[in-house]
Amino acid sequence: MQNGDISFWYRDIGGLPARRAPLPGNIEADVCIVGAGYTGLWTAYYLKKADPSLDVVMVEREFAGFGASGRNGGWLSGAFIWSREKYQASSSRDGVRAMIAAMAGTVDEVIRVAEAEGIDADIVRTDEMNAATSAVQWERLKAGYAEQKSWQVPEEDIHLIGAEEARERIRINNVHGALITRGVARVQPAKLVQGLARAVERLGVKIYENTAVTGIEKGRVSTGRGTVKARYIIRATEGFTPGLPGLSRTWIPLNSALVVTEPLPEKLWDEIGWNGREILSDGAHAYCYAQRTREGRIAMGGRGVPYRFGSKTDVNGRTQPETIRQLTEILHRHFPQVRDVPLVHAWCGVLGVPRDWCATVGLDEATGIGWAGGYVGVGVSTSNLSGRTLADLVLKRDTELVRLPWVNRKVREWEPEPWRWLGVHGMYHLYHMADRNEAKPGAEPSLLARFANRLTGR
Repeated sequence: MQNGDISFWYRDIGGLPARRAPLPGNIEADVCIVGAGYTGLWTAYYLKKADPSLDVVMVEREFAGFGASGRNGGWLSGAFIWSREKYQASSSRDGVRAMIAAMAGTVDEVIRVAEAEGIDADIVRTDEMNAATSAVQWERLKAGYAEQKSWQVPEEDIHLIGAEEARERIRINNVHGALITRGVARVQPAKLVQGLARAVERLGVKIYENTAVTGIEKGRVSTGRGTVKARYIIRATEGFTPGLPGLSRTWIPLNSALVVTEPLPEKLWDEIGWNGREILSDGAHAYCYAQRTREGRIAMGGRGVPYRFGSKTDVNGRTQPETIRQLTEILHRHFPQVRDVPLVHAWCGVLGVPRDWCATVGLDEATGIGWAGGYVGVGVSTSNLSGRTLADLVLKRDTELVRLPWVNRKVREWEPEPWRWLGVHGMYHLYHMADRNEAKPGAEPSLLARFANRLTGR
């Protein structure tokens, strides 16, 4: 089994892309974007579409799509997974509802741009299926459904289905029922990010790769290959942000990993179903996410070993044997039919997590430095909303987007080591204990998970 090499998604498209030229020396621009993943590319796209005269450049340490944008699980969900109450505390209930609606709209917007720009990213409109595999999980999903309805999520967007209907969709072992969310999509992440990079280049954006940033300050981005002077600088580094000078405690890089199988024979798909290509998760505290790929593989993801001491990141996507073991266990628990199907690739990446587990986007007019991130795992859709919002902020456009409650929201830093390592690992250890306890017959909801959330402010 292949481990690392960025991700299976690049293997799927024939290998890693040819690298673009690095920064040629000192230059000037109107806008300099640090990081050429989804966030940076969407920001560049909307800036140039709004004002083609803008000189927009991007600097990237590796290559466009090196990070989470080329490694994620392929969920274009438009999901609002953060605390509604935390946003409401600094905004209003109507403001949070507006943000929920804006997030939901990202699915159609990404698909619209992909079609307009000729980006073939294996996009399939489908549903999200969050399956309960224990009685306790089923009660939790029903409570989550009631909470979403209390925020006036339209009835046609979400609904519950029982065990029989859930099995008709996907035959998951021990399924008790599921929460269905409509209006989502499955994507091939590397195809999307590479297509988006080509689209912004056609608009006149220059992407400089192999250019590591060593410092960001007002009007200046310093790199090992020269300096970029710009009125506006956008920090679009998400999970890699702690590696920049002075930002080591801004967000933590939480690890997420995937394994992917060989294509399943049709006989197995006849047993499993999954004909609707739903994006799939379960109701466990430790969480997993999956998709049926274009070729009929199962890609199964989860947190595995969640965090490296000192906010370290992986080396080219290589993940730990323990992570592979855990993901294989989840795959076989949900689909015992595939125990004899070989895994062909495993990889990992990092996602940004703020101290309050709520995403932010903003621009400091005094310095001209903008940022976006802390997506906590839903970056495929959230990055699109970030890009549109950052473009409006840079262009000083008074739109509904710049008034959403996550704009210019300040969050306190994470604790120094070893406290954040202990906190994150403690949280996931408690999650696993809670999931084991809740799987027992007659189990009650575990208080361990509630304590885990309090431990880290989730």
